[in-house]
Amino acid sequence: MSLLSPDRFIAVLGAQGVGLCRRSGSQQHWLGSVGFIAERSQAWAVALDALQCLLGQHTVPRGSLYLVLSAHYSRFCLVPWSDEIHRPQELQAYARACFEAHYGQSLEGWKVILSSEPVGHPRIAAALPEALIQRAAEISAQAGLSLHSVQPYLMSAFNCFVDGLAHNDFLFLLAEPQRSVLLTAKGGHWQQVRSLGSSDSDAALAALIGRECELQDDLSHLYLHAPGRLEPRPQLAGVNLCELPVETAPVHDVLCTMARAVA
Repeated sequence: MSLLSPDRFIAVLGAQGVGLCRRSGSQQHWLGSVGFIAERSQAWAVALDALQCLLGQHTVPRGSLYLVLSAHYSRFCLVPWSDEIHRPQELQAYARACFEAHYGQSLEGWKVILSSEPVGHPRIAAALPEALIQRAAEISAQAGLSLHSVQPYLMSAFNCFVDGLAHNDFLFLLAEPQRSVLLTAKGGHWQQVRSLGSSDSDAALAALIGRECELQDDLSHLYLHAPGRLEPRPQLAGVNLCELPVETAPVHDVLCTMARAVA
């Protein structure tokens, strides 16, 4: 490993498994995944234990870790624009208040990250467990890595495909195997973000999109990213598939696909 180009490790925490890859320059090497079974309240702790084992098997000195979280470990909320917000601290407090109003419970113990938007535009906010982030930093340090970032897969996936969303009014649906997140925009402004348990089968996705189109007017541009549906690919009329380029020898593991979406 070159001292000038330290390796990047990308770890994906899925609902029932953890995957790890190493990226050296433009080359990505899949190192494998480990499955687990756990109650949802304990899943992230079990997932990080599995990640620690994977890192212990594969890491080399010096490098950085990019941690990507399934929607199972994240909360999402729309933060409307407010002319009364002027400082970063005020924005954080306002976003937390939006979360607490939306979920009906305190956001204590959660870290809030917000999308960057132009003045006057609503933001998409994600909340991540602070204990998860702290534990991930400890595991990274023990493995000789620096924790570069922790972010929901929704952010990685949307940033990967945003240049192909050529319209200001659209629905972007991220369909993980057991959970989906819907983003809707109108007139170039975020309109809604919603996360719910859902299968990524064609029937379930068609029903989900159909219900959303009934709730939201003028959603004529529909986009779908389903990282677990390499074979068979989704077949939904009127829906544009957001897919990563096909590899020469693809690994049929949803966690591997999710890792490839990280910039």
